[in-house]
Amino acid sequence: MGPVGRGMTAVSSRPGTAVARLARFTRVRYEPHYLLYAVLFTLALEGTAALVSHPDTSWRPGGATVVRIAVVAFVLLYLRMVDEQKDLDYDREHHPDRPLVTGAVSAGELRSAMAVIAVGAVAASLALSVPSAVMIAATLGYGLALWGLERLSATVRDAILVNLVVTYPVQLFVIAYVVLSAIDTGQVESRWATAAVAVIFAGAFLQFEFARKTAHEPRPGEWFYSNALGAKGSTAAGVGFAVVAVVCDLILVRPWIFDAPGAIVAWIPLVLLVFPLWGAGRFLGPAGTLIARPDADPGAARAPYPLVGAVLFVLTLYTVLVAQALLLP
Repeated sequence: MGPVGRGMTAVSSRPGTAVARLARFTRVRYEPHYLLYAVLFTLALEGTAALVSHPDTSWRPGGATVVRIAVVAFVLLYLRMVDEQKDLDYDREHHPDRPLVTGAVSAGELRSAMAVIAVGAVAASLALSVPSAVMIAATLGYGLALWGLERLSATVRDAILVNLVVTYPVQLFVIAYVVLSAIDTGQVESRWATAAVAVIFAGAFLQFEFARKTAHEPRPGEWFYSNALGAKGSTAAGVGFAVVAVVCDLILVRPWIFDAPGAIVAWIPLVLLVFPLWGAGRFLGPAGTLIARPDADPGAARAPYPLVGAVLFVLTLYTVLVAQALLLP
């Protein structure tokens, strides 16, 4: 990884304070769907953990839930800032419009913001419990460790599957933070099923992760899973993760024990598999090849992976999980 400082050269000539530049960075690189994801993710995770750990007691979000949502939202922004810096060389070639590349924000400004976020996240979590603060500090620390590891190891940085194995656990840290914090504040009980909930969220996230990095043709120098697994292999992996998420939810929630209308809500995740299956079918089927002109080369214009299916799966699944937690007991 090259010197991060190159991203700072153009900043001094741009108008506005550091706060304004950071606000613009957040607007560009932390789009509204990230905040929506943070809210749904935290509610769905806490609610599902509560549902499977004490199925006879209703789950209701409280003040501690709001704190966890805020912490998760800011931690996602923190990790976005880490990615902006550790991927700088890659972005110079493949994403030259990114804020750090263009000089719209400096590395120093991002690091200052990261420090503020880290202090605020740990302090807010400490208000809930000491284990909560320790867990969120571990999450932030792991993000920094990944940055250092990718600078030291070309294999970790460039081998996409190795990188996934090394970097994915940061989400497991976030999952552990939400669940352990909810246990400490009494909204969730500590049981084996509580830990198993992580499989649902791992599967949902990874199906999206594979969908957004899958293409028909090899893309040398770019971080695509299809470079390592092929288009069909990468597509199958994404769909497989979606199936794992749904099957895990069905095993833990046990929709067959409920009467209508609760049973209907409990079975909905199975129906949601239509979204990743539609995306995979469209990508691999005849519609996956777009011919711009009748005389165009048949291999010249290939449709990208339809991310709408992967996005809809995550958002609708999380929404249904929140509904299950509120309605099923």
